[in-house]
Amino acid sequence: MIGALMLDIAGTELTQEDIELLRAPQVGGMILFSRNIESPAQVRALTDHMRKIRPDILIAVDQEGGRVQRLKNGFTLLPAMGHFGQLYLSQPEKAIALAEQCGWLMAIEVLAVGIDFSFAPVLDINDISDVIGDRAFAENVQDIVPLASAFMKGMQRAGMATTGKHFPGHGSVKADSHVAAAIDQRDYQDIYDNDMQSFIQLQGQLDALMPAHVIYEKVDPNPAGFSAYWIQKVLRQTLKFDGVLFSDDLSMQAACVAGGADARIRAALEAGCDMGLVCNNRESACIALAGIENLPLPNQTRLARMRGKIPNIIIGESFDLGDEWKTVKKVIEEFRNSL
Repeated sequence: MIGALMLDIAGTELTQEDIELLRAPQVGGMILFSRNIESPAQVRALTDHMRKIRPDILIAVDQEGGRVQRLKNGFTLLPAMGHFGQLYLSQPEKAIALAEQCGWLMAIEVLAVGIDFSFAPVLDINDISDVIGDRAFAENVQDIVPLASAFMKGMQRAGMATTGKHFPGHGSVKADSHVAAAIDQRDYQDIYDNDMQSFIQLQGQLDALMPAHVIYEKVDPNPAGFSAYWIQKVLRQTLKFDGVLFSDDLSMQAACVAGGADARIRAALEAGCDMGLVCNNRESACIALAGIENLPLPNQTRLARMRGKIPNIIIGESFDLGDEWKTVKKVIEEFRNSL
């Protein structure tokens, strides 16, 4: 059974405390960070150990490319998605082809080391947000949609579920929600006509969404990830979205409006999220876990869709995933080196 809390570990292998936490029924996911990564073989050993303790655990990572890429040593360094958007302006067909290859390459490498999915792609507009910037494919929806669609097509061909973030759009908010309260002062129609369109138009390819830790104050007083209006009324009822909803990291500063870690995860789950993330703070993760241990488990059918098609392979000193992988890796590396 899959629980409602996703947390992390400090090192490159499990401690006894990590093992005990993994056994808690309400722990449903683990997210890996750069500090957990030494090599492909080490990551696969770590994820295999996690599944030996908890076979049903979902394991995730942020492997967007560019400045948000946790798996580096031994893995392909991916370009930021914004570079595909720049190429799209002059060579749209080439940009779309490269985006699909990049999505496949990212996914096949992540799956090979036992990780179910990357929280990708970013569907925000590259507008005034410094924390988004070139993590977004482009500055407008018309360019984002074909590129993100191709990237997700590649992910899904490799066997990985997709997660669009940060609904209903973080790109038009200057503040970085990791370190400050982020407030968007636009009305619903403006957000709907602009930032939301990439999520709406790509809904058929999305297995999951991550709401933004942004307060859209003319719409609802709560950040989107804590808002029953955004999650239940807009996403579930109006847009009929039936995929998984992951909270963004509940340790981020913009999430503090909900109170302590236990209050934050309850607020996210009560608003309609399926799983809450508490990262980089073990004390907070334990408080969050204690706060939800008596709650019912989340929708199992929905969460099970996030399980990746992880190959049954042994990864040694060399990381060789076959001829297609070698070909695509060379193409993406040449594109990245040309930037």
